[in-house]
Amino acid sequence: MARSLKWLTVWAVGALCLLPQAAFAQAFDWVPESRTGGKLLLTGGVSTLEGSGGGGLATWATTTGYGAEDGIGGNVHATWVNLPDYELRSWGAAVGLWDRVELSVARQEFDTGDTGAALGLGQGFTFTQDIVGVKVRLLGDAVYDQAGWMPQVAVGLQHKSNDQGAIITAVGGKDDEGTEAYVAATKLFLAQSLLVSGTVRWTDANQTGLLGFGGDRNDDLEPQFEGSVGYLLSRNLVVGAEVRTKPDNLGFAGEDDWLNVYAAWAINKHLSVTAAWVDLGSIATFENQRGLYLSLQAGF
Repeated sequence: MARSLKWLTVWAVGALCLLPQAAFAQAFDWVPESRTGGKLLLTGGVSTLEGSGGGGLATWATTTGYGAEDGIGGNVHATWVNLPDYELRSWGAAVGLWDRVELSVARQEFDTGDTGAALGLGQGFTFTQDIVGVKVRLLGDAVYDQAGWMPQVAVGLQHKSNDQGAIITAVGGKDDEGTEAYVAATKLFLAQSLLVSGTVRWTDANQTGLLGFGGDRNDDLEPQFEGSVGYLLSRNLVVGAEVRTKPDNLGFAGEDDWLNVYAAWAINKHLSVTAAWVDLGSIATFENQRGLYLSLQAGF
């Protein structure tokens, strides 16, 4: 029943895409125009699996929402990843303040489905992870400084807490919660319709924390890379690819890097849809976890 209610919410957001744009925009009339809408379409990114502004897999240096330097922006998102042996769901909210600070929260559910029984966990066993994040822009502006060489640079923290401490210990994980730090740089080449972003994240997370933190192979924070490239086919449609490297801490199962090929469509400044083909490699001994990524975002 709980799962049905959660996904009723997802499809409700999707149904909003069918409403006339003008009618949906009226829902945000309470926000003063001087406080929002100052950015170009898609330049704040969409919502990552962890709730921060960026691509689907990689965090960018941009601040979520469309609020300019004197404004406020925000969004909510719901994401679904369908894999051969698992299902990953994520939903959350983020707010951007003065195009300087981003605050985000997200909840992830990693549903093992039929695979749970094969792993000895039980049919439909689900790992749940809560994520709280903060990002601060240090220098540069991806939009207004796009003619120069300086990228937008931001630093951030994400604290993750998993609800399956006993299982994580049983598979060799050292902890069921962890805090990650990252530095991100994002550069927009507007004349070339090209966006490039790179992030270094210090982490010991197993499958981004869904299988805990640290392990019998390694228990140290290590730098990992997240990269995105996007090409603007039009002002409201971008296509591109992402890669995310990951530590390999658990002896019972190797962990692969993640990648995707995506398309993000901004219907307007209040609604966007992202679809991707993702390759998440091996997860908990099950190989070739490739499938569909779909994310809906609503905000201002």
